[in-house]
Amino acid sequence: MESSSPSATSVPDEREVQRAALVDRRQRLTDALALAPYDLILYLERAVVYSDLAYPDLAAGDAYRALLLTDEVLNEGFEYHEQAKASLETHSTEPYPKVLDHGDLLANIKNTADGEDGDGSEPYRQLATTASVRCFQILSLSLLLCGCLASASDFVGKGLKILPGNKELLEIKGYIEQVARRRLRLKPDEPINFHDLPDTGAVRREIYPWNMYEPDRFSEESLSFLNGQLETMAPKCAVKVSCLPVLLEGESNTDEYEIIPTCNQLGLFAKEDIAPGEAVLKEYSLLTANNRHKESTCDACGTELPPLKMQTEAVNCPECYDTVFCDEFCFSQANEQYHPAVCDKDVDSIAKDPEAKDVAESLYLLLLARLLAMSNHQEVHPLALKEIKYIWGDFVPTQLNDIDLSVNAGPPPEWTLPFSFKYNIEIPLHVLEKMDIDIFETLPQHDLWVFNTAYSKFRGTASARKGLRDGRPEVAAVHPFWCLANHDCDPNVTWEWGGRMTLFARETRVVGNRPGGIKAGEEILNHYCDVDLPVKDRREWAQGALGGWCMCKRCRDEAAAANGSD
Repeated sequence: MESSSPSATSVPDEREVQRAALVDRRQRLTDALALAPYDLILYLERAVVYSDLAYPDLAAGDAYRALLLTDEVLNEGFEYHEQAKASLETHSTEPYPKVLDHGDLLANIKNTADGEDGDGSEPYRQLATTASVRCFQILSLSLLLCGCLASASDFVGKGLKILPGNKELLEIKGYIEQVARRRLRLKPDEPINFHDLPDTGAVRREIYPWNMYEPDRFSEESLSFLNGQLETMAPKCAVKVSCLPVLLEGESNTDEYEIIPTCNQLGLFAKEDIAPGEAVLKEYSLLTANNRHKESTCDACGTELPPLKMQTEAVNCPECYDTVFCDEFCFSQANEQYHPAVCDKDVDSIAKDPEAKDVAESLYLLLLARLLAMSNHQEVHPLALKEIKYIWGDFVPTQLNDIDLSVNAGPPPEWTLPFSFKYNIEIPLHVLEKMDIDIFETLPQHDLWVFNTAYSKFRGTASARKGLRDGRPEVAAVHPFWCLANHDCDPNVTWEWGGRMTLFARETRVVGNRPGGIKAGEEILNHYCDVDLPVKDRREWAQGALGGWCMCKRCRDEAAAANGSD
């Protein structure tokens, strides 16, 4: 074998070395937080590491938890006041923690304190106030980088109320206004209406380097477990490895290519012939969500219930009577898997009856809330629950998400996970608090990267049902085996969801009106969007839900034909 010379292949890239050191630093801080979960300084230090790793969303999440802890320190009646105060007092001796020595912050705080002629406040209170400004700095800049301009503007304003002359906050405010003018297409002299600022953006959609819960989905152990679960739902099917076309980031000239990039994913395959119209799979799931308040829908399976006077089998929970189940089976399943975690805890009103623009996000949030309830009641980590453990979240490799800061770097990567402060950070923590869960002590189960991973798995795989009243999606569910049947715009199955998710072999195929049915050995091809849409609309849906353009044969053929006619 030839000896290799010292080259880029044998010498670690400098950025890789720096990244490895930062990931190691992040792990040490995470371990420290496990021992001191109310230490806001540790959260701030980890937020800075996340910033250096180019995870602005995770930096914002840690800065927000630190901000909540500053409130706990400064308010004696708050639940975690004593724990947060005791943790902060370990940092109250001079010099201040290094994470607070940022720009003009300490000088500004000193000048403010000197101007008050020494009000006798205890050192820990001044330290908490200083830390709160650092939280606002990190929050506002990180949310700006995520594209959440309204939340960024709100936090920078709160910071400037404490320190009006802080240089860093004023600079961030200027950056927000620059980006706002571009996003709103305003002229330099036009005033900015801050109520019009967008508050959603995109962040990295990946298997985080520290995520130890993602299984080897192609291993014999995984396939054996999945096929064991599948036997009763789809006796004529098996889970196998499938070769699928890779989703593209956007428009390209590859539609006419005979050979395109592919990747391996799990899929469902027929073990026997399945006749047209025959049921392929029947699946029951409790990972459901309903965004209508006090609607007549089964809390467990999402089945729409008949009018009250026609309900004969419906069961009300005796502890929270407004919670209704379609029958004793659903009630018993709910009590076994999630309901005690939310029973009579006023969780039901959260994110219900949303504005039209928030309908989809409210359903994803409520799916997360159900997942957290299942995790809490079953005492299983959210990402280890079988309902989502084996779902692929359309993740992008970490190295492709990284930002190259070198002089010769190309354009930054296009991140694909939709993100907002409200739905990714604020309300999930509020849900946990309503469930009487300590959001600091349970950090390993409820870290922001855990929420993001769950959202990645929900998007593109959750099914939704529209309400008859206004046609808006109002019930959603995740059926993990249904979504193992991969999407294709010329599917060989169709589906119905009414308490059970049922796949049926199509009577006829979409393309060419070919006869339906599925032969032994063929893959079960599902559809996650309306296959009657034109190719442009289908691909736009896939871009938003799955993170890239659909490259199935039908999409490629129709796009190539459309381009040829231009």
